[in-house]
Amino acid sequence: MIFAGCDVGSLTAKALLMDEKENIIAYEIMNVLPNPVKSAEEIMSRTLKKAELRLEDIDYCISTGYGREKIPFANNNISEISCHGRGAHWVNPAIRTIIDIGGQDLKAIRVDSKGELVDFVMNDKCAAGTGRFLEGIAKTLNVSLSELGPLALKGKNPISIISTCTIFTQFDVMHLIVEGADKADIAAGVAKAMAQRMHKLVRKVGIKKEVAITGGVAKNQGVVKYLQEIIKSEIYQFKDIDPQIMGALGAALFAKEEYMRKR
Repeated sequence: MIFAGCDVGSLTAKALLMDEKENIIAYEIMNVLPNPVKSAEEIMSRTLKKAELRLEDIDYCISTGYGREKIPFANNNISEISCHGRGAHWVNPAIRTIIDIGGQDLKAIRVDSKGELVDFVMNDKCAAGTGRFLEGIAKTLNVSLSELGPLALKGKNPISIISTCTIFTQFDVMHLIVEGADKADIAAGVAKAMAQRMHKLVRKVGIKKEVAITGGVAKNQGVVKYLQEIIKSEIYQFKDIDPQIMGALGAALFAKEEYMRKR
């Protein structure tokens, strides 16, 4: 049997396939297309091709993310909050607190020993502290998004970033560059400011170990470093699976659960 999770977010689309023993068969990540349905169809097509399977081979599929209700081939849809919680807990059952950083929002999630949702809080009114925020900063610094984290780690004197607005922060960064400030120190300051915003949000649900970050920003080691310093605790690092795929993984796990229950 084949179970699928399809996660269409604001910036990226992810899909994952697993078998009845919960072995991951294949997964893919891509930038979204203008239409969420097209994004879902394309990411699932790529994942199926990688696994040498067809859409008809999928026994049950759960969609999640912003476009979850529009996916035509999904049997059901579940909130990305529950899916990220379930996915992270499956990777490490000790995880209790998940910080999910999406393209345009930030969520703090608490789960219990079964990976079920206990509480959550989210900030979706401003892009500050999200993937799009970091994309803008990287562009302003003239580095790639993947280079931003390593650059932040090189900063010895993080520059204080006061503004909480993405656009104002970019203007501040441009001004700092003109003044000759070190790019590494700017990147470190941005990472530290982002970690501080994350901390304010996650305190509202309570920080309970183990703590993990999901989403693309989990790959930014500068943000991870400063958040660890603020909460005075290690953050679980996903090593064998991409942290950006947690929503699709959780959706596939829910797909298996629903299928078995209905049988």
